[in-house]
Amino acid sequence: MTTGTRPLIVANDETVIDEVIRLAAAVGCGTERAPDLVAARTSWARAPLVILDEEAAMQPNALPRRRGVFLVCKGAPAPPVWRSVFDAGVERVLSLPEDEAALIAELADVVDGPDMPGGRIIGFLGGRGGAGASVLTAAVAMTVCREGGSALLMDCDPLGGGIDIVLGAEAQCGLRWSELQVGSGRVSMAALREALPAQHYRGGRLSFVSYDREGGGASVEAVTAVAEAGRRAGRKVLCDLPRNLGRTTEAVVGIADLMIVVVPAEVRASIAAQRIQRYLEHRASRVALVVRGPSPDKIPAADIAGTVGLPLLTWMPPERGLALALDRGKFELNPRGPLGVTARAVLRALPDEEVAA
Repeated sequence: MTTGTRPLIVANDETVIDEVIRLAAAVGCGTERAPDLVAARTSWARAPLVILDEEAAMQPNALPRRRGVFLVCKGAPAPPVWRSVFDAGVERVLSLPEDEAALIAELADVVDGPDMPGGRIIGFLGGRGGAGASVLTAAVAMTVCREGGSALLMDCDPLGGGIDIVLGAEAQCGLRWSELQVGSGRVSMAALREALPAQHYRGGRLSFVSYDREGGGASVEAVTAVAEAGRRAGRKVLCDLPRNLGRTTEAVVGIADLMIVVVPAEVRASIAAQRIQRYLEHRASRVALVVRGPSPDKIPAADIAGTVGLPLLTWMPPERGLALALDRGKFELNPRGPLGVTARAVLRALPDEEVAA
């Protein structure tokens, strides 16, 4: 970040300076420092954000008024400081550590810029184990990229074996959940882009975060923060969710723009998926069902949807050679195949989205 694009810290309080720099580093945000308002003159108007300590807030301020001036202090400001807040043009007072999350959010906004259009979160759940939800999640991510967009693929299932294996990308360099430290509830997509492994499909970039083979490391807060960062940055965020319906699944369901349930065309699977339907009924804003063939008893997709109790999005025939390709780490999405067609149907089901035919 160059001068004029970095937050300006006008302070001499070393504790405040250290805390602001630490929080800025957590979201990949560089900073610029001036000891007083006189020294801050050259950067005052250009800086995206100005942070004052109590001493700076009490200095006579002849600089032009501007938006985005914050007072950051340790604990509650002293009464004389409150009297100087208006004269200093302070927009907001942030007391540490209580307001740490708010300051991180402001710093992350500097890195990411304003929210980009097109960001959406889609969660995928299997109606039973082995339903094919993980593969469909990856297929939708690939489809976004093949159409020139950027996607963020999130493996939210510690027992799923790793979404990176579905991509054939387990050897890709980059952080997995166990190494991704997100404790603040806010993270910058720019920082994630640098840290996460990625694949390229035609004109698009597919960033992904998966569990390592030990399967640990992702807190609910981290999953939520990463998903929200992707949406703010205009990414399609695709979340492969576990069927245990724990706190991680509940968190993603609560922020998802669309939930997709994948159910094989079997009587037992459709009955098992009724539990998923009851779980989502009062938690998800929008839900659709994908019925995956083949059907041993030739049960119509509409009958499966009726049993499950979810609106039918599409029927997905079996993909020829898919199992072998996945085992060999050579899964390449055929846009005209069943997975590719279903992936496009999922994207068309997003609210306020237009996907080319």
